[in-house]
Amino acid sequence: MALSLLEAARKLAPMIQAAAPESEALRELPRALFHAIADAGIVHMALPRAIGGGEVDLPTYIQVIEELGKADASTGWVVNQLAIYATYASRMPREVAKMIWIDTPYGCVANTPAPTAKAVVVPGGYRVTGRQGFSTGSRNAAWVAPHAQVIENGQVRLDGGAPETRYLFVPVAEAELLDTWKVRGMRGTGTHHFAVNDVFVPEERSVLSVTAPLLEPGPLYKIPRTLLFASGDASVAFGMARACLTSFMELASEKTPRAMEGLLRDQAMVQLTIGQAEAWLRTGKAFLNEAVREIWAAATKDEVTLDQRANLRLATTHGIRTAAQIIDAVYNSAGATAVYEDNPLQRYFQDIHVITQHMQGRFAHYELVGRYWLGLKVDEARF
Repeated sequence: MALSLLEAARKLAPMIQAAAPESEALRELPRALFHAIADAGIVHMALPRAIGGGEVDLPTYIQVIEELGKADASTGWVVNQLAIYATYASRMPREVAKMIWIDTPYGCVANTPAPTAKAVVVPGGYRVTGRQGFSTGSRNAAWVAPHAQVIENGQVRLDGGAPETRYLFVPVAEAELLDTWKVRGMRGTGTHHFAVNDVFVPEERSVLSVTAPLLEPGPLYKIPRTLLFASGDASVAFGMARACLTSFMELASEKTPRAMEGLLRDQAMVQLTIGQAEAWLRTGKAFLNEAVREIWAAATKDEVTLDQRANLRLATTHGIRTAAQIIDAVYNSAGATAVYEDNPLQRYFQDIHVITQHMQGRFAHYELVGRYWLGLKVDEARF
């Protein structure tokens, strides 16, 4: 009997943990690890069932991502980015989506957020050129997806009055992967830039990035994609916070701080910190789980409301910030032991402070939700 996705993630955890130093050194997931995760069906777990994907429910999805995040934050992050980007398959003809994600060996697509490339209309498709940034998992992907404004007859083509933007699917061999991910945390994500130069992309191998109509009926695809990404990001952060607490408690049982009597765990301030951290973690996760369950139930009835979107935006932002609060508190309690590269607490500290810099963890989301609940005008697309 096949393992469930959650069971598969837990079974892979020792392999993921063992590969983490190599991921850190390579600044990408090792090929064997990525293949093992893909073979378990985890990379395709959000892909439409109609073309061979898992089309998992969102409450299960965040549990799987959290388990990966416990084992290694970079691994959880890569899987989340690749898996949720694959929901674009729900807005593409099935035969094209199947060719990209299923028929291509270890088919997955590394994308980029900003539409800074140019796609010039030519007979049968587009010629696309541009340097694109922040492409997580690009060293593991079979395809990259330049995000481009469409240029026709020398002018930006419009889509409903706004510039038309598209993702165009390019085999990774036709792109140049640039060595730009030189950072202090989340190194294993391989979030490098890439460039394409006058590459021809057939019309059918592209998708409108904002206005493409939904072609698949599943509830997963009725939840805004930015919130799907955010739910996974927060789950990675919570997984890391749990792993950090576990690691610290092991240290606290062994370390006697300099100029103090007794083990670290015997110190009243440490006991207070652990109690508070456990409360923060449990309440943060409870909020996220509740928000996910509510929006999932609504999506199954095709009744997702702005209230539910705002609630999930708040839960995901607060989840990331709460995880950082937990890790900072534990790091501060660990003393100088935590500053060494070979101590896992240093990895958690560095990784979480890359995650908090991501758009999904912006403090501005608190303001956005506050404005909405105060009845003020907001940009609904940010939900």
